[in-house]
Amino acid sequence: MDIHQLELFLAVMDSPSMTRAAEKIHLSPGAVSLQLHNLAERAKEVVKMMGHIQQEFENDLAKDVRPFHFATGVTTLIYQLGGPLRQLRKRYPKAEIRVTVGVTEEMVAGLLDRRFDLALISLPVSETGLLLIPLFDEELLIVRPSANKVGSGHIGTLRAPELAGVPFLLYPKRSNVRMVIDRFFNEIGVTPQVLMEADDTEAIKRLVESGFGYSILPEHALRGRSQFFQKFRVEGHRLKRSLALATARTECPRKLTESIASFLRTTLVQD
Repeated sequence: MDIHQLELFLAVMDSPSMTRAAEKIHLSPGAVSLQLHNLAERAKEVVKMMGHIQQEFENDLAKDVRPFHFATGVTTLIYQLGGPLRQLRKRYPKAEIRVTVGVTEEMVAGLLDRRFDLALISLPVSETGLLLIPLFDEELLIVRPSANKVGSGHIGTLRAPELAGVPFLLYPKRSNVRMVIDRFFNEIGVTPQVLMEADDTEAIKRLVESGFGYSILPEHALRGRSQFFQKFRVEGHRLKRSLALATARTECPRKLTESIASFLRTTLVQD
């Protein structure tokens, strides 16, 4: 980058058009365009270099005092992240960790515009600007009302035709889990009769127990005490969702993000 390129840039900024700017500095519009392109390439190199320099000064885990923003879905937070987050706070006692709850689409947008450092999302996502760290698959089970309490261990089997015409309470269509569920219904040749939609897994469980209909929920959310519903798989089919940690792709990743991602991956996979 030299002074002539900067003068050319200022001439373009001060002129109403590229042609007028070219006339002012006695060059052709094509030559001005080429010089601006070269200037932009040099600017990219400078920005990249400054990013590396900034990372060298700031990427010390012991000195990183910026808030760390972690995003996750509400179901995963309630049923799978309690222990790992407690361990995380003990491991990084000086880190200011902030947790945001949202759906996958909101979390992806937050990662791309750098509002979130790390997110635990449901796959699939097609965004190439993300670095994905696969964790595990979680089974989704069909639940239906029961007149009596049923232990959490038993899982029965249904045939696909038995689901035709029954009322369902499902997650909203905007959620990735619903996308997986709709694909499953398509595979087994059933068009579900969806009467209600809700984001909250606990609310869906209570409505199922009250006899409002069937649902499909993550296996982790169905563990524990006896419930007034039965759990099933469809004969010959297994329905699963895939979970992954995600962060924005960058040439200068934050060390704290890498360290927390590695810790959560180890903790969650072992769990």
